[in-house]
Amino acid sequence: MNTWSQLFFQDSSSPLMEQLLFFHDHTMLIIMVITMLISYMLTSVLFNSFSFRFLLEGQSIEIIWTIMPAIILIFIALPSLHLLYLLDEIYSPSLTIKTIGHQWYWSYEYSDFNKIEFDSYMIPSNEMANQMFRLLEVDNNTVIPFNTQIRILITAADVLHSWAMPSMGIKADATPGRLNQSNLFSTRPGLFYGQCSEICGANHSFMPITLESISSLFFSKWIMKNL
Repeated sequence: MNTWSQLFFQDSSSPLMEQLLFFHDHTMLIIMVITMLISYMLTSVLFNSFSFRFLLEGQSIEIIWTIMPAIILIFIALPSLHLLYLLDEIYSPSLTIKTIGHQWYWSYEYSDFNKIEFDSYMIPSNEMANQMFRLLEVDNNTVIPFNTQIRILITAADVLHSWAMPSMGIKADATPGRLNQSNLFSTRPGLFYGQCSEICGANHSFMPITLESISSLFFSKWIMKNL
């Protein structure tokens, strides 16, 4: 989860987030090379006193500074398009979870099991136990099995919300009357925290998301307990 002093992304807990981090590093490397090159050129122009008053045109340099940006954009666009298709593709999900945004809480339905549905409210500060995280803990965690392909359906009952889980690279709008879907795949057990990322009213910051990733065996026991 994020801390107050954290400057970079959260540690990845899904293959999609790993790809997003790789793409970020790839793009930042290109940007740093361009920045250093431009800085060197500006510095050399400022500190030299050479001039060529007969220079009217430079076809070679114009060809270079036209072709080079196009090549750089291709190096950025190709992995970006590949990642875009990876984010949209959902291959044979083993489990489907529907999440509905309300003012101001989330409700969940496990579509493969008729009787499993619950609301998830933030735990108030005066009811929190030790070692809990303020504004991030909920009374009912969303339980998922790790190493399992999961499809999550996202919508809203009243106004616009956004279901976001940064460590898994997911941020999908919850729109009333519309059903969005995303791919969820956790690579390790643990608790993962997110929040509504669309300003939805006075208590927008009080509707967190908590995913509890557990093994398939414990998930089966949880299912049987809640049926």
